[in-house]
Amino acid sequence: MAASSSLPPDFDRVVVTTVHQGDCHVSKDDVTFSTVLGSCVSACVRDRVANVGGMNHFLLAEQSGSAKDRYGASARYGAFAMEQLINKVLSTGTGNKSNLEIKVFGGGNINASLNDVGAKNIEFVHDFLTAEGYRISGEDLGGTYARRVLYKPASGRVFVKRLDSMAGARVVKEELEIAGRQTTAPAPADDIELF
Repeated sequence: MAASSSLPPDFDRVVVTTVHQGDCHVSKDDVTFSTVLGSCVSACVRDRVANVGGMNHFLLAEQSGSAKDRYGASARYGAFAMEQLINKVLSTGTGNKSNLEIKVFGGGNINASLNDVGAKNIEFVHDFLTAEGYRISGEDLGGTYARRVLYKPASGRVFVKRLDSMAGARVVKEELEIAGRQTTAPAPADDIELF
């Protein structure tokens, strides 16, 4: 995938792996993880000593009703997604929880028909990390827009691009259709924020 020339130099000319809803990727190589978020949340977790990091992407804080029976333990749900990512980073890195750097993104309220799933996801990720004794070192959460997140797992650098309303509408459509199938992230638009 060719990177846009509007990206910072360290995000340009590298392998880009898309992190779809339900995915969890970990690496210590010079790669970039990329995802597009509406009401979904992604955590970027990195072992600062081992320079190993990863990104997940989940739609719902927890399963409810018949979804528990249909999907089982799925990374589309917050608790499983967070535990899976943290455990993978710990097992690939030093194994020391105090070395973890955690950044979280997403949770936008981009469509009224989603009953502010984003706010529930934000509350979940804050509560989960606090209960586990972790501190968030960076975040870009909430708002009324979708965002594209690029993450360099070896260095921990993050690039966030807030998307225009047309791109946000595509994200809403995908999130509404996600009941049982995975989708591809839409192309980015404008407004740039660098962490």
